[in-house]
Amino acid sequence: MSILSNLAYIHPDAKIGNDVIIDAFAFIDKNVEIGDGTHIHPHASILSGARIGKNNEIFEGAIISATPQDFRWKGENSFVVIGDNNKIREQVIINRGIEKDGKTVIGNNSFILAQTHIGHDSQIGNYCVLGNGVKIAGNVIIGNYSILSSGVIVHEKCHVGDWCLIKGGTRVNGNIPPFATMAHNPISYFGVNAYVLKKANKSDHIIDDIAKCYRHVYQSSTSTYNALRRIKDDVEPSPERDAIILFIESHDMKLAAIPLNDIFD
Repeated sequence: MSILSNLAYIHPDAKIGNDVIIDAFAFIDKNVEIGDGTHIHPHASILSGARIGKNNEIFEGAIISATPQDFRWKGENSFVVIGDNNKIREQVIINRGIEKDGKTVIGNNSFILAQTHIGHDSQIGNYCVLGNGVKIAGNVIIGNYSILSSGVIVHEKCHVGDWCLIKGGTRVNGNIPPFATMAHNPISYFGVNAYVLKKANKSDHIIDDIAKCYRHVYQSSTSTYNALRRIKDDVEPSPERDAIILFIESHDMKLAAIPLNDIFD
């Protein structure tokens, strides 16, 4: 049985699932869907285009499906799609897409801390943690199991791979391949995300091979093209090695933390 406060505004066309809690002074717009078991706290605003899955908790002052902060948006009907089991803390803002039927996507089981902003058409994977005050521009991809510590800024169209750790205050201005830790400004390679990988039962052998891949990429004073050739020759195949190679090749070898004159021969 849902508990809907008489002091909340809920548009009559909104679709509300079972066992939903909507607290006083929440605002639920038209063209909204809220899945079973979700809790909307006071003063949260769920605006037109929001599609929220099951068992989410959205805290005070959050704004879901805000209109895009982009001059290219001309009022097109677009969406924010949120999966299941997420916690979205106070004053988080998530903008919807800028194209007709475009969407900003939040996966499942992620923790988005207070005052984070997620721009239009971005994609946040599963089991991610976004710290307090993280700022994510439009068309950004954050891979599964990645952690962005407080104050991280991610520029438009950047892709952060799976299992990454970005340390607090870092400005991400390029693509970050999977399993890496990045820190400082300008952004620098800081090692393998070994602690989290061990928590995920990755073996020491696999973690060592990931480190070997990144020694070739970031610490060998060679081009990214040559680094990939060395990885293929020097590191035995594994899903992790192959994920690193595929990420770099599919992004035209354009990575953060590598000087521009080192990208190509």
